[in-house]
Amino acid sequence: MSRTAKPARGVGIGLRHAHFDAFMRASAQEDVGVRGVRDVAWLEVHSENYFGDGGYDLHVLDTVRRDWPVSLHGVGLGLGSAAPLDESHLARLARLVERIEPALVSEHLCWGATPHAALHDLLPMPLNQASLDHLSARVSRLQDTLRRRVLIENVSTYVRFRDDSYGETAFLAALSRRTGCGVLLDVNNLYVNARNHGEDASEAMAALPREAVGELHLAGHRVTPAAVIDDHGSRVAPAVWSLYAAALQRFGAVPTLIEWDTDVPPLDVLLDEARLARDHMTRAEREAEAHAGASTAERP
Repeated sequence: MSRTAKPARGVGIGLRHAHFDAFMRASAQEDVGVRGVRDVAWLEVHSENYFGDGGYDLHVLDTVRRDWPVSLHGVGLGLGSAAPLDESHLARLARLVERIEPALVSEHLCWGATPHAALHDLLPMPLNQASLDHLSARVSRLQDTLRRRVLIENVSTYVRFRDDSYGETAFLAALSRRTGCGVLLDVNNLYVNARNHGEDASEAMAALPREAVGELHLAGHRVTPAAVIDDHGSRVAPAVWSLYAAALQRFGAVPTLIEWDTDVPPLDVLLDEARLARDHMTRAEREAEAHAGASTAERP
């Protein structure tokens, strides 16, 4: 992290076009008309939306970063692709990181390109030794280029591969040990994958070292007859809130994002989801303090 970057703590939301005006007015100390805007602890944007050399979007990001820590969340690098890393993409990301001085930078455990085409999707990788070797080299290159630790996120998947030799979180733990990267644990993706593949989300979390997890994501999903779909288009489901509470117990008060990308609601809905996440985080911190106090009192 840059010496001037503000750390991300507490609960943030994704900054979307529909809500630019509220945050610009809040940054200018104007009455924004929506209660709770200044309670947002940090903001996350998709890196690729700000690769241009100018324009209003970049102006907004330049403005709000003065008042809120910013996380850059990449969706287009496709670190697991067999195709060579896109050097132009990497250079533009490095330039944006230097300009914005983000609190966090994250990418995905996925592939998304062939030598001939970009597929514009977060496609699942086989979780085996060959993939670990391949991804470790790519993540190390990315971190060397950006000169910082990067967080790698688990993605929602609708297939598992026959030659998988790792669970997804065990794979991320091994990747973290190999490269020093962190993990962005998407709690909704963890739940979706557990439902779709008959896995145990609690066991999956137990495979991750506490110190590896640098951020948590929360989002909504859609239940269909065929599968649970990670669509980021609704409120966080009760089962995901329960899993989030367990994640806070295991990993502590990790910076948490409310992620909502489709059918983006009015800002007050996002702010209410952020409030619920803050309530969970506060409860977990109080329980941890009480447990620590009880443990100290029991010592001879």
